[in-house]
Amino acid sequence: MNKLPFYVDLNKIDVLKELNTANHHIGELKGILKLLPNPGIVLSLINLSESKDSSAIENIITTYDEIFKVIVSKASTGGKPKEVINYKLAIDHGLMIMRQKGFMSTNMLVEIQNVIEPNKGGIRKLPGTVIINDRTNEVVHTPPQNETEIRDLMHNLELFINQNEDYDPLIQMALIHFQFESIHPFYDGNGRTGRILNILYLVLKEKMSEPVLYLSKYIMENKEQYYVLLKKCNENIEYIKDFVMYILKGISETSINTINLILRINQSIELTKENMKKRLPDIYRYEMVLHLFSHMYTKNEFFREDLKISRATATKYLKLLENEGFIVSEQLGKEVIYKNVQLLNLVKE
Repeated sequence: MNKLPFYVDLNKIDVLKELNTANHHIGELKGILKLLPNPGIVLSLINLSESKDSSAIENIITTYDEIFKVIVSKASTGGKPKEVINYKLAIDHGLMIMRQKGFMSTNMLVEIQNVIEPNKGGIRKLPGTVIINDRTNEVVHTPPQNETEIRDLMHNLELFINQNEDYDPLIQMALIHFQFESIHPFYDGNGRTGRILNILYLVLKEKMSEPVLYLSKYIMENKEQYYVLLKKCNENIEYIKDFVMYILKGISETSINTINLILRINQSIELTKENMKKRLPDIYRYEMVLHLFSHMYTKNEFFREDLKISRATATKYLKLLENEGFIVSEQLGKEVIYKNVQLLNLVKE
């Protein structure tokens, strides 16, 4: 297996054009985040949406309803919603340790993978791992099988991540992603760990100020092409240019989609604020709007703690908000939960 850096000339006109377009769109996304009054709301929603999409690539299919019900009920149940929530926790954990240390390491990736798949952490020690196209059952790539070789390649990748600056960080990210997935160092969770590595690298290189650009939806929608390119590049590294182009197009497409989502969420917040002022002037507080858009699903406990009000007042306010159509209530076991339907619909689009 080839080690990084790959000695393939990527300074080609078509690559540089695609790179310029990707940098333009990611720059727009970075800029729009700075203009938001409450970027934390958008970040939380996009992170959860990424967690759902990235898990779906691995055939961990669940719904926003299922995910949020687990979060709100604080249920300790396992299953697919829990796996999605673990992925979001892994993003948060990875960002924290990367910012603390200022670099990326194999040990940090092991930590991230262990959050995604608890009790399945650590570098592979036994042979038998292959990458399979889950639609055709074709073996796309057989990664290194020997632990010593895997660790050697991961050390090489670690050096490349932290020291190499041959290309723009967007091209570097594509090369890093290809190499990590080709090594496939873990028994499980490689795809999800690799996609977290993507965004952490962009934050590390200051292409993004916050972890808000995720390629999972793009990869899921173009999964067959992803498998073809992974296979071709491992057979002949000269094809790496095609893989880089694929990733750069994904960055542009995802940046545009994320910008549009952010604008729709912000517009919805402002519209809700104005409508609440008109229809519920006696109880209106901007913090109430922010709460509804921060949680999507809430309950009396969360609502009263956020707004610092009594249980009785929270019950009264939630009833008024439901009567005016701002939220919809639902019985979940012994609890009543409240859903911000318009926000849920925005994220589902």
